[in-house]
Amino acid sequence: MISRLDQKTTNTFYSHFARELASAGFTGDIELGYADRTVLATDNSIYQVLPEGVFYPRSTEDISKILTLANKPDFQQVVVSPRGGGTGTNGQSLTSGFMVDTSRYMNQVLEINTEERWARVQSGVVKDYLNELAAKEGLFFAPELSTSNRATVGGMVNTDASGQGSVVYGKTRHHVLELTSVLADGTIWNSVPVDDEQLDQLCQRQDRVGLIYNTLKNTHQQHKQRVSEVFPHLNRNLTGYDLANIVNKDNQHDLNAILCGSEGTLAIISEIKVNLLPIPKYSALVLVFYKSFQESLQDAQSLMAAEPDSIETIDSRVLSLARADSVWESVKDFFPEQSADIDGINFVEFTGEDEAEIQQGIDRLKAELEKPVSILRAGHNVVMGTGNVKKIWNMRKQAVGLLGNMKGDARPIPFVEDVAVPPENLADFILEFRALLDRYQLTYGMFGHVDAGVLHVRPAIDMKDPEQEKLVRLISDEVAALAKSYGGVLWGEHGKGVRSEYSPDFFADLYPVLQEIKGVFDPYNQLNPGKIATPAILPEPVQLLKIDEVPTRGQQDREIDRDAFEAFTSSLYCNGNGACFNYNPNSAMCPTWKATYDRTQSPKGRSGLVREWLRLQTAAGADIASESRSIRQEGPLDTVYRGSQKLINLVNKWRGEEDFSHQVYGALDNCMSCKSCAGQCPIQVNVPDLRSRYFELYHGRYPRPVKHHVAGLLEPMLPVLAKFKPAYNLVMGWSAANTIAGKTIGLQDLPAITSSSPINDCCRAGAAIANRTLLDAIPDNERDKTVIIIQDAFTSFFETPLLTDLVELLIRLGYRPLIAPYKPNGKVLHVYGFLGRFEKVARTNGQELKALADGGISLMGIDAAVTLTYRDEYKEVMGEASPEVLLLSEWFAQQSERLRQLNMNLSDDTAEEFVLLGHCTETSNVPAAPAQWQQLFSDLGLKLTYKATGCCGMAGIYGHETRNQEIARKLYDMSWKDVIQNPENSGKLVATGYSCRSQVKRYGDGKIPHPVQAILQVMKQQ
Repeated sequence: MISRLDQKTTNTFYSHFARELASAGFTGDIELGYADRTVLATDNSIYQVLPEGVFYPRSTEDISKILTLANKPDFQQVVVSPRGGGTGTNGQSLTSGFMVDTSRYMNQVLEINTEERWARVQSGVVKDYLNELAAKEGLFFAPELSTSNRATVGGMVNTDASGQGSVVYGKTRHHVLELTSVLADGTIWNSVPVDDEQLDQLCQRQDRVGLIYNTLKNTHQQHKQRVSEVFPHLNRNLTGYDLANIVNKDNQHDLNAILCGSEGTLAIISEIKVNLLPIPKYSALVLVFYKSFQESLQDAQSLMAAEPDSIETIDSRVLSLARADSVWESVKDFFPEQSADIDGINFVEFTGEDEAEIQQGIDRLKAELEKPVSILRAGHNVVMGTGNVKKIWNMRKQAVGLLGNMKGDARPIPFVEDVAVPPENLADFILEFRALLDRYQLTYGMFGHVDAGVLHVRPAIDMKDPEQEKLVRLISDEVAALAKSYGGVLWGEHGKGVRSEYSPDFFADLYPVLQEIKGVFDPYNQLNPGKIATPAILPEPVQLLKIDEVPTRGQQDREIDRDAFEAFTSSLYCNGNGACFNYNPNSAMCPTWKATYDRTQSPKGRSGLVREWLRLQTAAGADIASESRSIRQEGPLDTVYRGSQKLINLVNKWRGEEDFSHQVYGALDNCMSCKSCAGQCPIQVNVPDLRSRYFELYHGRYPRPVKHHVAGLLEPMLPVLAKFKPAYNLVMGWSAANTIAGKTIGLQDLPAITSSSPINDCCRAGAAIANRTLLDAIPDNERDKTVIIIQDAFTSFFETPLLTDLVELLIRLGYRPLIAPYKPNGKVLHVYGFLGRFEKVARTNGQELKALADGGISLMGIDAAVTLTYRDEYKEVMGEASPEVLLLSEWFAQQSERLRQLNMNLSDDTAEEFVLLGHCTETSNVPAAPAQWQQLFSDLGLKLTYKATGCCGMAGIYGHETRNQEIARKLYDMSWKDVIQNPENSGKLVATGYSCRSQVKRYGDGKIPHPVQAILQVMKQQ
């Protein structure tokens, strides 16, 4: 039995501060729970630091209350650090004090001024959300990031972020017009560039603001000459306390040059006014292929002669990982089918206001490519159209996460990944960098911005291994020296964070100037201390953080029992890239995060909690792997004994006995098991699998709720219940019974049974029952026109007409449909962690289906969520002996050529297009599915467009759980409601998911047919 775990509580001093803050009128959330703190102990770096608590302010005034209280003598030891999207690669926002996260509430676009081309936003707003609104006015916020769908604008300001296109568009600071900040004493200050007269007035103030502006003025007067000598003239410069730009090109003193890139060490940013630019009307990419990655770097400088907007590059390792990812489906047509000899690719972009301008750029590039050079290029491909260009850039954005999906314990990690050197030095610098890594016998992946002289290099290191961990120090020291020797800087893009240790080396004799600035802003070293600079005015000297003295995730993970780690391995390699925090409501990833903005309700949060839980269980002496086996193998007497222990533990739980396991369970219990994370996370973190394994162990100590047992029995009981269809439907349709079921069992709105015998209905529709005798009798020339339909509980018993419609459609198309006898799939058992029972069901059902498949006839399933269980969870149980069951779309795609030969033009010139709403499990795990459905419609002379939507809120059994009704409805309203209710879509919509169609029906927005039913209806009308 797993152990009860004590929780690490916030220390008394910080708890006292939190109580005082609440009494002071703080209106946001104050979270001191261990789970709430654990999920924010990591970012996208190698580090892990547990905060004492988390504040989620609702306003600038709330932030002011935090810092005003912290400025009081009793609390001047309190440490406070801001956090944005948590995508930093160097521990910028990690703290052992209080974290201030503005992403939950302060996430609004306050104003967009189209005429003057600016926007005013709160610091927690996500960059892509700002651009979504700005795009309606033909404008955009320029700095491009690979994490733009979850990175906050406040975080961008704090790290002075930039990315692709920075040669043209610059960094974040180039687009900041005004900042509203809260200073360390609680003062709220709006900073804008000021002229000399305004500066003199500010310098006369007798407060913190006056002291800051006096320091700003004196710093520029006394050190401007030395600054010009020390600061390298790079596109990616020594940002953070940017001494080189205190006075801007208009001869104004700009405090924002100091604040941009300061990583929350000087003030906490609450609002930002940013410059917006017109969206280019046209764009194109030229993909230039190379047999040597080194030559792709060498060639970049000659390609720059064509004056492109940007040049990005990736190596063969990133390319191969992309091919194995879901993103490849959207871009595969733009790359050579055979790319084994391609070691590097340059992505050369041109944008403009008309096609002629784009073509001129492409012509200039082609002229460069035709010049005789010693570099061996392997061809090029021109990609026209903004839509196509966006697809490729999206693939390039995935590079960061894709590298984390390399197999094995050694994974590419960020710690020396954004060195910036003069672009003309990049190829030689990388040559030495690679030699350095080769000397340590490390593998690595590379991608980046060759036009700006920045290449992201991530060495693969197993941080759980203490010996490999030492390489972080050795390599960092060597790379820092190498960067200086090539006239570069160690931090060209992703901020300093823990790597601030190297600040004195790069700022040289100007580092004390940074310390003076830090001391003026933050005299008690309370704001994100240890990063960029330490204040020089403290009684005792304070050191910067050291890269090998801050706790790492690897150090935590090495404390987990190896067998336990491997049992949960599908979910423990999360590297913190944060793809699951995608703000877009029309993205399937991650529904519960979007509905709650609670980071414990996200794949990253859940993975982090289970990692910590496993570590604590190991420390408590629990044998996780052995316990799991014991639960699955226990006999009747074991069950009775364990049951009595569970009751005792339950009583203790009711009495208030603490157990960290309850917090972890709360995070996982709200997971929808939609598997969008498994399909869309670059690391393929599989939270439903994590949830199932955890539930099995948790309920080995604590009793299960009634709904688990009822749901687990549903699949095997449906054939019996179907025999009493009228009575069942009468009871389920009674509102009082629904209410009682919701309050007692925890399940509600259970669907009506639609057939007492689905298999008989199929036979009446023209199908035959599949068995091995029948299969053996089918002539060879008929086998390719025969298919076996695998029943699932949802379709067969709750939507039987779809099953019979599929049979009729197949017959009309000239196929011979066979129907397999109904067997429970076991998906619900897996969802709730009945893994021992699931294994038995999977083996029994899987063997029978494999026997049918061995007859040489294709198997296909209707509901995607159930069908995908055969290729994922069944495969884990049965290995290669698991049956191959195709999705409907996949089977029809295999029949495409034959269907086209039927010449069935079912449409006419007046026919309208159908609109496909995909099942989130289907589209995220089989990205080709929408295109396959479109191909089917096209083969039959019909038109189908795909409308991307997020989760409908049902997700199988999730939407029927009483406790989930609020979230289920919220998700439906976020993404589906407007599409369904749009009059333009009337009669056009089709949906592949049973859950989705049920949700639409449940909320009174009518009925949506399955694509199969829509095709059949058209055929019948003709």
